[in-house]
Amino acid sequence: MYLKSALIFSISLLVSWSVNAQQVEQDTSRKKEVLVDHADVFEYIQERKDSVLQKLSGSVELRQDSIYMYCDSALIVNETRVFAEGSVVIQQGDSLSVFADSAMYDGTIRISELYGDVVLVNGQQQLFTDRLTYDLNTKIATYDNNATLVMEETQLTSKKGYYHVNEQQVFFKDSVVVIDPQFSLKSDTLGFNTETRIVSFLGPTLISNDSTKVYCEDGYYDTENNLALFSKNAQYVKGEQVAIADSITYDGAKEVYSLEGNASFEEGMRRASADIIRYDEANDKTLLIGNAKFKDEEQDIVANEIIYDAKNEQYTTRGRSIISDPPQILEADQVDYSEERGIGIAIGNVIWRDTSAEITIVCDHADYDRKSDYLKASGGSKGRPLMITMLDGDSLFMASDTLYAMREDSIQGDSARQLRAYHDVRIYSEKMQAISDSLQYSTTDSIFRLFRQPIVWADTSQFYADTIHMQLADSKIDKIYLLNKSFIINSPDEVFFNQVKGKNITAFFEAEELRRMAVNGNAESVYYAIDEVGGYVGVNKTICSEMLLLFGNNEVEQIKFFTQPIAQMLPMGQANHNELKMPGFNWEKRYRPNSIEDLFRALPSRFPQPAIKTLAQGKEDVEELEENIEEQLEEEKPATTPEKENEE
Repeated sequence: MYLKSALIFSISLLVSWSVNAQQVEQDTSRKKEVLVDHADVFEYIQERKDSVLQKLSGSVELRQDSIYMYCDSALIVNETRVFAEGSVVIQQGDSLSVFADSAMYDGTIRISELYGDVVLVNGQQQLFTDRLTYDLNTKIATYDNNATLVMEETQLTSKKGYYHVNEQQVFFKDSVVVIDPQFSLKSDTLGFNTETRIVSFLGPTLISNDSTKVYCEDGYYDTENNLALFSKNAQYVKGEQVAIADSITYDGAKEVYSLEGNASFEEGMRRASADIIRYDEANDKTLLIGNAKFKDEEQDIVANEIIYDAKNEQYTTRGRSIISDPPQILEADQVDYSEERGIGIAIGNVIWRDTSAEITIVCDHADYDRKSDYLKASGGSKGRPLMITMLDGDSLFMASDTLYAMREDSIQGDSARQLRAYHDVRIYSEKMQAISDSLQYSTTDSIFRLFRQPIVWADTSQFYADTIHMQLADSKIDKIYLLNKSFIINSPDEVFFNQVKGKNITAFFEAEELRRMAVNGNAESVYYAIDEVGGYVGVNKTICSEMLLLFGNNEVEQIKFFTQPIAQMLPMGQANHNELKMPGFNWEKRYRPNSIEDLFRALPSRFPQPAIKTLAQGKEDVEELEENIEEQLEEEKPATTPEKENEE
């Protein structure tokens, strides 16, 4: 008994001396030995020559350089390997602490394995797991059996992870879940910087909140500044909204999403695509840049740039723009449209088409209302708007100072359209040309109505009257009505002039040729007869109430006179050809358009008085304009209408 007590006493003295010596020893380099600072009970066991065990219990305190370990009990092997049990705490530096039920520490390589309820605390961050490997050299903690990182209100969990304490960077792998008051996240691989609070997406990732979901396979999310970049198969979903792009960025402070590279956006019936799409969530504005396309249930828009303001129901395009709203198609360099005001403005090289009516208008500026199909065209590359349509298989071109197109209420439905042209109207096609001060055309009855000093030319004939109506059938001239002070002149050589004059004249066409001409009221004619070889044989002047002229090969073959005709036939040598020109005779060759260019060339003023005093400058003047037009049409209406035409 005495021997055993003496031995323990001796060992205690040895330990005491050893501990004190270790405390005063100056470290000149990193040591592998683990030093004991305190233990309630200490046992020193020499198992064999190269193996020494130290058994410590009760408030154990150990250290190695700047590394401190606390536990209830510990076993130290060869002064380098520690097996700790009970309330294990490892501290390194001022901010890092690791708590565990048990731990194994290898002082040679400075790696610790921790088990049980493991908690790694670094500043405000806490990592919870049941098994953790911590490398005190690199300050990297790893786990492969599930862990949870808690940082204020944010919680991250995964099956595997790597915590780089020095870089304050955590990498989560396999079944990653992040729960935050602002969002939740699921990922395959995730990086998180505990200082900057930036989340890095390193694999397939799904982020969601109450109304939004975002998927990507690369990118980052700055949780402090609410900034994010989503790339690699990036997709955004919010209600009916679906966005896809090579990359999606989000600025939470400004509530702005940016989609770049093969960007597309869908919401219900709306579809949008562009090189770049920016969506301002706060103001509900969408900006499409580069190869921009927008489609809804009513229209398609293609432009270099499209700005859509959903809150104010406005859109703007820049760059060459095409708006397809069948049967209408509008092209322009830029377009501004407001659904609320019902007004759109197209500027720069404007081309408007109505495919159902086969009508095209080219101008520099157009005001339009998509809902009511109203269009006002002005200006152009040559100063005047141009309309193009088909007549007798050829293109018909019409230019004026201002053109209007509008939908007509009729049994034909939405396809029925009316055109109105004002001031210095000129028409050119290969088979027919015309001028007037103003014009109206309706697809309902296919009639061109020319007002105020109109003139129509066809081949070698000139038609003029107070008002002229041209009736089309199957896009060909069917009839021409000359109403009030009607006058027709025909001259193959512009030396001698056949003339027909009356109150109203109706010309009938078949197979694109003039076949009959009915003259009603105060009919007069001067007709130069020719022989079989085309030589002039005399001139016939006739006055009667009505007459009917029959044509073949655009030449008069027969004339029928009604109601007490008075006729005089004169040989060519006895006739005074100038005196045979009836009152009102005007051979207006200088006004005849002979090419498309002639629709724009300067001419002597033929229409000094405008048909309407003031042109509408915007949608607000349309109602007044309509009233003026209807008044004019009523004033121009002839006493003898086309329905009372004189048939053979």
